[in-house]
Formats: sequence, structure tokens, C-alpha cells
Amino acid sequence: MKYIFITGGVISSLGKGLTAASLGTLLEARGLRVVLQKFDPYLNVDPGTMNPFQHGEVYVLDDGAETDLDLGHYERFTNCVLTRHNNLTSGQVYESVILKERRGDYLGKTVQVIPHVTDVIKGRIREISDESKYDVVITEIGGTTGDIEGLPFLEAIRQFILEVGAQNVLNVHVTLVPYIKAAHELKTKPTQQSVAKLREIGLQPQVLICRTERMLDLDLRQKLSMFCSVAEKAVIEERDVAHTIYEVPLTLHAEGLDQLVCDLLGLKTQQPELAEWKNFVKRVISPTKRVTIAVIGKYFDVRDAYKSIYESLTHAAASEDCGIDLELIDAESLQDGVNGPLKDVSGILIPGGFGLRGVEGKIKAARCAREHKIPYLGLCLGMQVATIEFARNACGIKDANSTEFDKNGKEPVISLLEEQRGVKNMGASMRLGTWPTKIAKGTVAEKIYGSAEVMERHRHRYEFNMKYRDQMNEKGFVISGTSPDGTLAELIELRDHPYFVGCQYHPEFQSKPNKPHPLFKGFIQACLNYQSRATRAPSDQESPPRVPEQELVLQR
Repeated sequence: MKYIFITGGVISSLGKGLTAASLGTLLEARGLRVVLQKFDPYLNVDPGTMNPFQHGEVYVLDDGAETDLDLGHYERFTNCVLTRHNNLTSGQVYESVILKERRGDYLGKTVQVIPHVTDVIKGRIREISDESKYDVVITEIGGTTGDIEGLPFLEAIRQFILEVGAQNVLNVHVTLVPYIKAAHELKTKPTQQSVAKLREIGLQPQVLICRTERMLDLDLRQKLSMFCSVAEKAVIEERDVAHTIYEVPLTLHAEGLDQLVCDLLGLKTQQPELAEWKNFVKRVISPTKRVTIAVIGKYFDVRDAYKSIYESLTHAAASEDCGIDLELIDAESLQDGVNGPLKDVSGILIPGGFGLRGVEGKIKAARCAREHKIPYLGLCLGMQVATIEFARNACGIKDANSTEFDKNGKEPVISLLEEQRGVKNMGASMRLGTWPTKIAKGTVAEKIYGSAEVMERHRHRYEFNMKYRDQMNEKGFVISGTSPDGTLAELIELRDHPYFVGCQYHPEFQSKPNKPHPLFKGFIQACLNYQSRATRAPSDQESPPRVPEQELVLQR
């Protein structure tokens, strides 16, 4: 078994997760079996209760673990199917140590960071080190070298190297080489200082991956090599990509990273098979057509809050040789009118979220999609607001609402799951993880999935209230997917609409570059069909102006 540890220096948000995922892509392309894990030094047990404005997206795994969004990169870029064992936080470490101490597992010993905390960390690496399944374990350490909360993780790695042998371990350090405009040059000092900090802890990187805006010339590579005690060929340039994150594996391959890693670890492999990946990237960069899609949300201040949704749209669009122009519209801006901002779009997507803010704007957007036959995809809360809108305006249930927004509402078409009643702790207490959905025959959903039952990932507390099923079905509201026992609505669609689909689950967590999720693929196809018909919603002169240009995110 071989181990690769990826650390980061100088600043956060350098792209360690994408680098780890891209390295996983390249090693898999060489025929190796790879698994990835992420260590997060923060004291939260998991990111499930963190504010999206601080942390970005919470990525849900098959077993219900609420994890860092980097695990989404791992699953999208490789064939890994991850579990809660692939994400470890300081909160989990200390919780485990304290529980053991309370049970008396330490037999009266003084409990310390070394060895007790570091033993838990090393134990998590060994948990996934199954040689019958994997050849390489890639572990990303979150945060920045020098952060006080990250020190136990780095110390654990130092100990782990001694235990498994240095010949089986590779330390990769992702660092920043900034360009100083006033001096017209790249500066190596931040990287030198970061590597020096690692050495103080007892770790010497064998590979430097240098995030930079400009090309690293030979002189600069030689300087980094000398001052950081890294071979010149192991100074890897990782420049900002021009179009899409899916270019990163190709740029790292061009730098020779995968061959270098195999040489340093003594791995004999074939040359990587990257033709399929290159074709995908080509379709993303140079599509033959484009489509405009509105995403109606409320967490746009953080770029990564809807990360998996953006990537799922990219996967689906590429499969249709199509590019996407995303219009990110704050739901609160739609309170007074929607037709102006939505008049030029070919599809409307409403993602998940929590809380009352922006809900009425989302309901108006769902109504616009329904009445003007614009393709609609609602995810989690997006399904719920579509349900509320249909109940109010198509079924005449004027007081229709969710008990999340009005606990004492007269017509709770969306209500708290029975199992959630009495739940007091917010962390890891929602309906989480993969659950089966039974698909109804003769529905759009059956056509999309081509299967009678599917497995999808969930993260929610509220559900459609089944007592309204018959009343709403009479007006064209079809529950096209349920739990196997038929008690929970999982998927809805409208009978007289070309593509109006809402799901209670999160399909964005199961989309991959060359295997787009069926709901997203169907949505893109519907958007292209709508665009070809050249029909648009009428303009609304009193609607608020569109989102400012700087807030629009184009295809990445």
C-alpha cells in the first residue's frame, strides 16, 4: 500500500482538493486503484450545521455523512464511492478521545495529544488501507501549514511515515507563488517559508505543486528546488486554468506529475488512458451550442454554495455538446415580479436551502416556469416551493405552505417528517444518505431513468403531505416517485408540462463528468428543445432589474 499526503501552505483556498482529485484521476487512468480522504482541522464534528456563507456546500455521502465539498471533487474525478470514514475533523477526533476516556478505555492514563489524539488520526488512515481494494491512499490535510488546529494531523503523519516506511509515503505540498505586479516578478519566499514550517514539524515534501498566475521559468524552478530541498523535476507548475476545472488533470499530466509520483513510490504502471477525459474537456470548452439557465438561490455570495449543481449542469450539458450561460438570480429580487429577469432563459433550476428568506421569490419563479412551459428542475426545497405554488395557484388552496415557514399554517402541503418530530439536536439528525425511490410507470421520470427503482441521496427534514395527493393529482400534479412503501413523495412532475420535475433528494451528488445524472441530462435536453421553439415568457416592465453583471457566473 502506498500513501500520498497533500498539505497546503501560504494561504487557504489554493485548490488542494482539486489537486488531490486530479492526481486521483491520473493514477486511475494508469490502472491503479485509488481512494481519497480529507482531514479537516476545524472543531465542528461535521459541516452539517455550518452556514453556507462560511463553508459553502455540504456534500452528502451514500451512508449519510455530511462532509466537506472536496469529497464531491473526489467522487466526481474518480471512481471512488466514499463513506464517513473518508472525512475526519478535529471535532470527531476529540469527541472520540473524550468518549474513550469517560468509558475508562485508557485505563487511568493521562490523556494527551501524543499519543492519544494522533493515534485516532493514524487509525483513520489505516481504516481505509485495504490492500484488497486499493493500491494508493491519497489524504488531503485541510487548512494551512502553521495553523494551530492542524498540528496534531501533521504530527500524526510524521509518526505514520515512521511506522509504514518512508519508501511507501509521498508528501506533496501545494503552495502559492505570487506574482507581484509592482516588481514584475514571481516571488518564491512564501513557499520557502511554508516548507520551512513543515520541516519544523518533521515533514519534508518530495513534490511542490506551485499555484501561480504566470509560467514558472527554469531559474525559478531551480531556486525553489535548492531552497526547499526538492528535486527540480518535482517543482510542478499548477497555473490557473482558462476554462474549466476539468482541465487540471491534463495540465498536471503535462507537467509530468503522475509519472513522477509513480517513480517516487516505485509503482510500475501503464501510460494513462486520458482520451475519454480529453473528449469531455473538449466538449466543455468548445460546445456547438449554448443554453441560458437561471438558478434561483440565496447563497450566491459564496461561490461554492451550489458547487455540485453547477458541475452537474456542466456534465449534462457536455453530454449534449452544449455550453451553459448561468444567470444566478437572488430569490429575494423576485418578490415583486419575475418575468423581466426570466424572460430570456431556457430553463429554471431552484436548488435546496433552509429558512424563509427568499421563498416567495422562488415560488414566483416556479409559477413562471409552470405557466410559460419553461423547463423546471427543483431540488429538495425546489420541489417543495413548486408544490406550494401549484397548491395555491392551480388547486385553489390559498393558504398552502410549509410548516418550516409557518408552523401553525392551515394548509401544510409540506410538513415535518414524522421521524423528525421531537428532534432537538441539529447535527446529523435530518433524513440523510441513500434511500430507494420507486418510479411510477408511464411518467416522465420513468422515461428519464429507464428504471423502476433508483437510489438517491437525501438531506432534508420536510416532506410532501400525502393527504393532499388526490386533490392535487386531479389538477395535474403527479407524484412520479415514492419510497418503496408509498408513504413518502420523492419525485413530482406536472402532467401537462414538457419538463417540470422536482425531487426531494439531491441528484447533484451522483453526477460525474462522463456519466451525467439522468435528471440533469433530461433537464438540459428539455432546455434545448424549449430554446429551439423560440418561445419566451412575456416581459414584465415592473419587474426588478437583472442581477448585476458581476454576479453572473458563466460556464466554468
